[in-house]
Amino acid sequence: MRVLVVEDEEVLAEMIAEGLRRDAIAVDVAHDGRMALEKLRFGAYDVLVLDRDLPGVHGDGVCRRVVSQGLLTRVLMLTASGTVRNRVDGLGVGADDYLTKPFAHEELLARVLALGRRARPTLPPVIERGGVSVDTARRLALRDGRPLPLSRTEFAVLEVLLRAEGTVVSGDDLIEEVWEEQTSYRTNAVRVTLSTLRAKLGDPPVIETVPGAGYRMGGG
Repeated sequence: MRVLVVEDEEVLAEMIAEGLRRDAIAVDVAHDGRMALEKLRFGAYDVLVLDRDLPGVHGDGVCRRVVSQGLLTRVLMLTASGTVRNRVDGLGVGADDYLTKPFAHEELLARVLALGRRARPTLPPVIERGGVSVDTARRLALRDGRPLPLSRTEFAVLEVLLRAEGTVVSGDDLIEEVWEEQTSYRTNAVRVTLSTLRAKLGDPPVIETVPGAGYRMGGG
């Protein structure tokens, strides 16, 4: 899952982002409405965590743009005001959900995950292929029943490959789904992560390299 957090309070933005990253979610951050629109223009996000009271372009304007462009991105709007009028107004401009500050991280995470499921085709909570499975709800990966001690990034790569159901996933697609935009040398990061993931999965190998195309999960 890929999330864009738009919050002008930089400390709060980073706290939200770091909390989501601990749950294997790729997160980009913007601090004003104009920056958010620029990132939405070039990036495909499952969920937009959007502060309503933004400088530059108001959060309502960002939300309207998401709706008018027909993006599949789901919008969780944040606001310091919890009045019924504000909630109604926020939902009225196209937000999918609404959360009042201050909030518990656990509630934010639950709402983001719920919206992320709505942004993607419905899949079973446990995805399996060739003896490898991931339980997306519990963030648990197994190989032939054996728990795999995967990092956040390794888990996310494995989930993307399993969701592809045996089709080829390009390196660029992996970068788009898993890595954040500020990550340096992302192409090399893909190779390194796949190397460590393959080592943890063990033999026989289940992740195939398709020269000039990308990677896929074997063992259908």
